[in-house]
Amino acid sequence: MGKKTGPNPTDRGQAGVKRSVLTEAHGVPIGLTVAGANRNDLKLVRTTIARIPVDRPKPTSEQRQMGMDKGYDYEEVRETVREVGFTAPMRSRGEEAQALKRAAGFKARRWVVERAHSWMNRFRRVLIRWDKSAANYLAFLHFACALIAFRAAGLLG
Repeated sequence: MGKKTGPNPTDRGQAGVKRSVLTEAHGVPIGLTVAGANRNDLKLVRTTIARIPVDRPKPTSEQRQMGMDKGYDYEEVRETVREVGFTAPMRSRGEEAQALKRAAGFKARRWVVERAHSWMNRFRRVLIRWDKSAANYLAFLHFACALIAFRAAGLLG
């Protein structure tokens, strides 16, 4: 299939790709990297953060949290996140479900990333990786992220 693919553990070992996406609070993608489907999430954190295309302003105290799920609950990930000036409060899915029941208006943080993946999956070109070249696939992912950002800003319909 090409570079940056690997055996997908959920699809009978067929070649697949994994997208690691960093979003802002509303789900607009701001950092993206791809790797083989068999690559562990914790190994993609540093490259995903490094792929933010613009310099990030210094975060205020309210903005210093980076929401992550239990798949990233490793000390190596926490150290990487601390290096860039964030904390990473991690909740399991069960903990978030309990918080949803207790507090009206509470929104699980990991849902914004799932929303970004859903928005990207609406572009047929990136839903299934047909490109053998990893650079071509990444370019189309960046194009999809740009369209999502323009739509979120109200610049496109």
